[in-house]
Amino acid sequence: MRMTYNMYICGIGGQGIIKTSIVIGETALKENMNVVMSEIHGMSQRGGVVSTELKIGEDKSPIIQNGCSDLLLAFEPVEAIRALEKTSKDTSVIVNTSPVLPSTINQQDVNYPNIDDILSELDSKVAEVYSFDANKIALNAGHPLSMNMAMVGASTAISSFPLDKDDVITTMKDNLPPKSIDINLKAFEDGYNCCK
Repeated sequence: MRMTYNMYICGIGGQGIIKTSIVIGETALKENMNVVMSEIHGMSQRGGVVSTELKIGEDKSPIIQNGCSDLLLAFEPVEAIRALEKTSKDTSVIVNTSPVLPSTINQQDVNYPNIDDILSELDSKVAEVYSFDANKIALNAGHPLSMNMAMVGASTAISSFPLDKDDVITTMKDNLPPKSIDINLKAFEDGYNCCK
């Protein structure tokens, strides 16, 4: 039996990847689980490519070896493709289907890939793919910045996810501004329902 649950989280700066990692990591600590997290890789300012690696369980190194992630949480479709080396046929993938062009692409004459092609490529490489427009969920919840909590909600719907949904919600309430809690909870629940 594997003693560690490995999550690779990727996207674009400004999408809330750091806050996502904090909520998940602090929930693991509250549940008396060991957790290690990598520093954020990439340009964390808005527009740069960002990734973080998080391990829950008996592991000392925060770096996930290629082919060893249990869950890929991709806030941006192309970033999911870039992260495929971290996945295997046993990996679950949750991907936001709303594209955000990284600043490096915006400065070039490059066409963004077709979303259906991206999802098909993901589907051919991993165990399961959950795809939905998390940006739309966030807007419907009341604020675009709640998109990351829609993605966290979706994570809690995956059967292998090791953390209790209610504990994650408690950690959200501890880490988010009080005035944003209702919006973020709605985004969380809608994300959960998309994957459930």
